[in-house]
Amino acid sequence: MTQTTEAAATEEAAPAETGMAISEILKILPHRYPFLLIDRVIELVRTKSIVALKNVTVTEPFFQGHFPEKPIMPGVLIVEAIAQAGGLLLLTEVPNRDEMLMVFTGIEKARFRRPVVPGDQLRIEVVVKAWRMTAARLEGKAYVDGKVACEATVTCRLVPRNAGAGSAEEAGDL
Repeated sequence: MTQTTEAAATEEAAPAETGMAISEILKILPHRYPFLLIDRVIELVRTKSIVALKNVTVTEPFFQGHFPEKPIMPGVLIVEAIAQAGGLLLLTEVPNRDEMLMVFTGIEKARFRRPVVPGDQLRIEVVVKAWRMTAARLEGKAYVDGKVACEATVTCRLVPRNAGAGSAEEAGDL
């Protein structure tokens, strides 16, 4: 095998982007503290999948009330982290993303397998199952220490920032 062929094979196998720092995430996602639930992207394969991290700290505002004596990250926020990771993946492909929002239109098959507590790191893996430029269906799993903490299928829709979110039915069947 020649060097040229080896180089071509290596380029073909590598993802388009392999990671993203918080500064890059903030340029794409509209979420801010205390609702930004993605700290870092460690792998991104354009239009296909993303792996992101969320460091869960005791200073998270939701732990004050959920629950003071036994802090557990609310499951709905773990699903939100899955949706944010998926939104981040999809928004990288939207040229006018500053004018648009990626909004939730549905949650299916959500399962919570273990509690997420302060000190845990969520590894969020999302795979695109169906995608049109205005709507998508994503399957996500959140892991802690290699074990599934949460899994869910989420649907989302791209809407103009100056318009309402609309309904799930408007997103179409994916």
